[in-house]
Formats: sequence, structure tokens, C-alpha cells
Amino acid sequence: MEDHNTDMSKLPRNRRAVLKQLFFATLYLSAFTFGGGYVIVTLLKRKFVDELHWIDEKEMLDLVAIAQSSPGAIAVNGSIVVGYKLAGIPGVVVSVLGAILPPFVILTAISFFYDAFKRSFVVQAMLRGMNAGVAAVIISVVFDMGMGVVKSRDGLLIAVMIAAFALNYFLRVNVIWIILMTAALGAFVTIARGRREKGKEAE
Repeated sequence: MEDHNTDMSKLPRNRRAVLKQLFFATLYLSAFTFGGGYVIVTLLKRKFVDELHWIDEKEMLDLVAIAQSSPGAIAVNGSIVVGYKLAGIPGVVVSVLGAILPPFVILTAISFFYDAFKRSFVVQAMLRGMNAGVAAVIISVVFDMGMGVVKSRDGLLIAVMIAAFALNYFLRVNVIWIILMTAALGAFVTIARGRREKGKEAE
């Protein structure tokens, strides 16, 4: 397993500045993430990998894999792993606050006017239009993550990606079983490669 280290030289030296930027970044991303938690994956990548260069692209894929494999909302899980990587426990706290505040406030407001929204033709039309946009963003997420696997040039990872898609899409295998199987396979391969490397070093 490769070791991808965050380039700490890219982080602001002032810890408070890192926490402040983490909070406002996750707050902004959460406020404009429509269509489910998977949409935030691309936004997190663009913010922390492409724009700020705080996290390596391969490491971001590892963090996303952890977020996806853990119970709970992926938007919150993603904020947790990114926040912890960049600033430890304080980073987790500010990232989670930034991620949950916008939906909390918006859903609280909507709950008071639910009946009016439900009957509004304009609101319904807006939601239908957003569905198309969200579908495009999710496709972008899938493409970015898939290309990350392809760029690794690891035949096993590419085969696992294709097999997981086929099992879920064509055979309707529950995604929980797919996650458990791929996790077990990843653990087995990592242990086997580690033993092989130790054997070579011993020689």
C-alpha cells in the first residue's frame, strides 16, 4: 500500500487560519450541495486538492473510500476525514459544524412552509430542473473517481471496479455485500504484498 503524505508546507502556518478556512469551506460546500452526499465528493476534491493543494489526489481517493465505507451521511463522513487529516480533532469539530449547519437551517425553515412548497408549481418545476443538474454532477463524481483508479494502472483495482459495477447494476447484489467483499479483498492483498516485501528484504 502506498503512503501518500499531505504536503504540510501548503497549509497556513497559523492553526487558527487552517480551522477558519476548513469551517467556511465545508459551510460553503454544504450550503450548495444538492442531490445527496455523493455530490460533495467532487466539491471537496476541487477545493482541497485542485484549489488549495492541501491534499494529494490519491490520498483524497483514500479518504473518500473511508467516508463511503463508514455508516452515516457521506457529506458528514467526508468532512470528518478531511478535517481530521488537516487539523486533527479540532479540524473534525469545525468541519462537522460547517457541514451540518446549512442543511439544519434550511430544513428547519422548509418544515414550517412544507405545505406551501408541496403545492407550489414553481417549486416543483425548480426541483425537476435540479434533478437533471444533480445527475450531471454525480456522473462527474463517478468519472473522477473512476479515472483515479485507471490512472493507478493497477490491474486488480480496475478489475474490482468493473466487477463491483457489474454485480450491483446487472445482478442487483446489495451494495453492503460489495463493500464488505472489496474491503476483505483489499485487506488480503495488502497483507500479502506486505509479506512479499518483507520476504524480499530478508533475502
